[in-house]
Amino acid sequence: MHILVIGGAGYIGSHVVKALLDKGMRVTVFDNLSTGLKINFFEKAEYVVGDILNYDEIASAMQKNVDGVVLLAAKKAVGESMSFPEKYALNNISGTINVLNAMSAHNVKNLVFSSSAAVYGMPEYLPIDEQHPLNPINFYGFTKYDMEKYFEWYDRLKGIKYVSLRYFNAVGYDEDGDVRGLEKNPQNLLPIVMETAVGIREKMQIFGNDYDTRDGTCIRDYIHVTDLAAAHIAALDFLSRKQQSEIFNLGTETGISVLEMVNKTEELLGLKINYEFAPRRPGDPAVLTASVGKARKVLGWTATHSSLENIILSTWQAYKHCLLYTSPSPRDS
Repeated sequence: MHILVIGGAGYIGSHVVKALLDKGMRVTVFDNLSTGLKINFFEKAEYVVGDILNYDEIASAMQKNVDGVVLLAAKKAVGESMSFPEKYALNNISGTINVLNAMSAHNVKNLVFSSSAAVYGMPEYLPIDEQHPLNPINFYGFTKYDMEKYFEWYDRLKGIKYVSLRYFNAVGYDEDGDVRGLEKNPQNLLPIVMETAVGIREKMQIFGNDYDTRDGTCIRDYIHVTDLAAAHIAALDFLSRKQQSEIFNLGTETGISVLEMVNKTEELLGLKINYEFAPRRPGDPAVLTASVGKARKVLGWTATHSSLENIILSTWQAYKHCLLYTSPSPRDS
């Protein structure tokens, strides 16, 4: 099977590429390297530098007898999306339309999409299942919602079948050390904790300590990126067998608070994490946790790498490596 991974040089994409190669699949990566990194290139994969905003470039990549597409090329900073919605409309929505049109033109019928729990907005009940109302409260979440609606229509009109994977909080790094490039300008909790631990940041902020939670800080459902990658493999297998579109949540059904993440990192690394409390951020729910029973039942998938200890230690391994070696060469997977 030949899979085109769009955005395959990025954080999640690189882990997906590794998982596909480990399954013996042929992989072509299409990435504009705006956030993707050459350090994450695998010798067994083919790489095409291009942009989904250029229809001819993405259409050319589709001409390589592609059996399926994994789409991970989206801007994802929530705050930035509220300040610069035009960037997110252009890349996430217009770029996705180019991908769908190129798939249609070249008769590529299977798509796995990197969606987000941000489509749900403020939770009406917990844990959140796939039937939860969709009411995104930021423009990033709206673009993911809108993209899913385009998939519905292209399924009806063009026969493109899709699996939309609604991630909760992606964390961790490949335990084998085969994905080493760190995210540029991280916005998520654990990379910020690591940057504080190694002194890249003098101090981190914890937004809100007066929530109705066990320690007053926000609780989130953290899913190891290796488990996410495994879900993409399961989704491609599902599409190949069933030829029907579906949506799945990906999480652990377990919540971890911000302070629990910080305190456990200090315990495991033996390092002090300097932090200060700051006011709540608008629109931050107290608790977000996933219901993943559907993925367990239909895909046969479950998270097996997402213990808090493994999340932290695998991330620390990646940070230690990047501090020691600033320019490793591509390696054989």
